[in-house]
Amino acid sequence: MEHHLDTAEVIRRFNQAFQDHNPAAFKDLVGPDCVMESIQPAPDGTRYEGYEVNLAFWQAMAADRVNRFEVEDTFVMGDRANIRWRFHFGDGGSVRGVSLIRVRDGRIVEALAYAKTQGQSAPLPEAGQ
Repeated sequence: MEHHLDTAEVIRRFNQAFQDHNPAAFKDLVGPDCVMESIQPAPDGTRYEGYEVNLAFWQAMAADRVNRFEVEDTFVMGDRANIRWRFHFGDGGSVRGVSLIRVRDGRIVEALAYAKTQGQSAPLPEAGQ
């Protein structure tokens, strides 16, 4: 019987790979049929399908030593996880977002990322309306 990492351990290793700038760590974390949607361009992001393209995407991000991820919170439930993060740019700016992840057989098979974007807040309705 093959042993698979549980969701919490997969997500811990995934987050740690970004923190440590360790591209090699992703090789055993990405599923062969992984689907990922990045945050850009809004509103739908870019869809990446398959092992090789997702591995390359996350390895490039982890190898980047100018920009960095800060994990703010992680919540795991069954085969799913929510990661709330802040991505810090080398120039001092940042963006906050969340990734909704699904794990199967110890590997990430779905990762949907969403981020807050610049713009004005929606106006609140006036009292009595």
